Amino acid sequence: MPSSSLTFAGKLRDYKLLIKFNLSFMVVFSALICYLLAPKVTQFDWWAIILFFLGGMLVTGSANAINQIVERDTDAMMKRTANRPIASGRMSVEEGWIFAVIAGIGGVLILWHFNFLAAALSAFSLFVYAFIYTPLKKVTSISVLVGAIPGSLPCLIGWAAGNDDLSVGGWVLFALQFFWQFPHFWAIAWIAHKDYEKAGFRLLPSIEGPTRYSAIQAVIYSLLLLPVGVLPYYIGMSGQISLAVLIVANGLMVWQCVRLYREMTVQAARRVMFGSYIYLPVVLLALLANKTA
Repeated sequence: MPSSSLTFAGKLRDYKLLIKFNLSFMVVFSALICYLLAPKVTQFDWWAIILFFLGGMLVTGSANAINQIVERDTDAMMKRTANRPIASGRMSVEEGWIFAVIAGIGGVLILWHFNFLAAALSAFSLFVYAFIYTPLKKVTSISVLVGAIPGSLPCLIGWAAGNDDLSVGGWVLFALQFFWQFPHFWAIAWIAHKDYEKAGFRLLPSIEGPTRYSAIQAVIYSLLLLPVGVLPYYIGMSGQISLAVLIVANGLMVWQCVRLYREMTVQAARRVMFGSYIYLPVVLLALLANKTA
């Protein structure tokens, strides 16, 4: 009787884990919305949307595969990551590298179909995430700042693919996702602190871990979303309805971070985390639905 890892369904599950499908989907979703928000994109071209989505999933999947190759030993130490295919031994490092190289090159070439700028940004994002942010996680909590760059570049990649430039609209979307990442990721790091600490990762702002200093940092970065949230309306990217949605969403994000500071509990951190998961698609879809330029 073959083991599940040798069956087609088992192998498919392993590759889904290897590319961190849910995370990759969220990343590419934000990039796709930013592509559609570009002024030069005036209609839904389903072929272009499918092509962009495929290229984005391949590049993001490649970065996540390299992340799991590099962190295979520490992944095996943590309960939440021990079942990943390379960490568990179900997939070899060589197989992981073969997939990562083919997917990375293939994804960049697909995005080159849109323009060189989108392809170059995607290659740069992959490199920073896989080869700078990933090893830096064990050295310093500044890794979160470094990781926020490739975490926000999908917005610029989408904008560049749709608009052929890096004009102000792309940078506004980049800033929105950039500042969003800090309360989002620190909430995750708060919840999984013991696991991360055991593996040697330094991800919270305070070296002592879940402290008021870490919580106040989440509050500060959530507050920075307030002025950034009015910029899409100010530059004429979207209208008053999306402005109202962003003001409410940003206010709720700040409130959840303030509650984390006041309560200092895993439950409060979990509210920030789930709130941030809801925040991003709501805000991006509101901008797209109310697109004016």
